[in-house]
Amino acid sequence: MSRVAFVFPGQGAQRVGMGQELLDLAPELLAPLYRTADAELGFGLTELCLHGPAAALNEMPITQPAVLLTSLAAWHVLRRYGIRPDMVAGHSMGEFTALVCAGALDWLDALRLVRLRGALMAELNREVPGRMAAVLGLSLDSVEALCARAAAETGRVIEIANHNSPRQVVVSGETAAVDRFMALVEDTAAERAVVLEVGGSAHCTLMREIEPKFAAALRDIPIRDPEIPVVSSVSGAPMGTAAEVVLSLRRQLIDRVRWVDTMMTMAAAGVSRYVEVGPGKVLSGLGRRIRPDAEFFGTGDASRFEITVAELAPGVAARSRGTG
Repeated sequence: MSRVAFVFPGQGAQRVGMGQELLDLAPELLAPLYRTADAELGFGLTELCLHGPAAALNEMPITQPAVLLTSLAAWHVLRRYGIRPDMVAGHSMGEFTALVCAGALDWLDALRLVRLRGALMAELNREVPGRMAAVLGLSLDSVEALCARAAAETGRVIEIANHNSPRQVVVSGETAAVDRFMALVEDTAAERAVVLEVGGSAHCTLMREIEPKFAAALRDIPIRDPEIPVVSSVSGAPMGTAAEVVLSLRRQLIDRVRWVDTMMTMAAAGVSRYVEVGPGKVLSGLGRRIRPDAEFFGTGDASRFEITVAELAPGVAARSRGTG
C-alpha cells in the first residue's frame, strides 16, 4: 500500500483569508484552537489570518505563527477523518508543525517558538537589511557561482537559502549583494528571477547573530523523540531523537533548506502520496517537479480538502460527515 507523507509549508504560504474555509467546515473543532492561540500570544492572530491586513500578516513575527496555526487547523481536521501520515516534513519553519504532528513538540510551545523566531529575524533585518530571491532554470552549481561573484564584488553576504526543486533555487543575503546577484542573473539563461516578499533574509550566515538567543529558548522547551519519522529539511535525513530535533531547529536558521533531498528521502522510504497540510499549494508544485511520478493533495481550500478526504479516506465526503 502507498505510504503517505504530510508536508507543512513555511513562510511565504500566508494569505489573507487562510483557514476560513476550514473554520466553516469544522467550527466546533477549530474555534477553541484559534481562541487559545490568540490568548497565548496576546493579540488577535485569528483576525489577522482571516481578515488581514496583508501588510501586518506579512510581518515575520505574525507570518510564522499564522502559517503554523493554519497548518495545525488543517492537521486537526485531517485527523478527524482518520487520515494520518507515515512520515512528515516541513519546509523551513513548517518543520515546527511537522514536529507537533510527530508528537515531538507541544503545539503551544511551537507557537511561542515561531513567534520568537520571527521576531528575532525581523529585528536582525532592521539592523542588517537583507532579502531573498528565487531563480528558475539555473543549476545549483550555477547559482552558487553567481553568489560567489556577487559576494566578491560587493563584499556582502549572499548564499544559497533553498534548493526547492531541480529548477528552483533561492538565495538570501544582504540587500546590496542580492541586488548585484539579480543584475548578474540577467546575463544568464535563467528563465526567471524574482525578489521574494518575505521581509528579510533567512537561511544564511547572517542569522548567526540570533542563533544563540533562539538556542536558549529551545533549552527551555520540552522536546521529545518523534513518534513517527520526521525528515529534517536541513539535512534531508530522518530525525529519530530529541537531540536531532534540537540540532535541526538550530541549524535551519543558518543552513539552507534542502527540499529536494527531503523529498527524495521520503521517496526512498516508499512514500508516493503527499498531503500539503496548510495554506497554499507551493509545496505541491515543487513536489511535482521533484517527484512527477507521485500524487499530491492539499488542504488550502475546501475543494482541495474534499478531494484529499475522498482519496485518502474513501467513502467519506468532507461536507457530509457532520464536521461542520
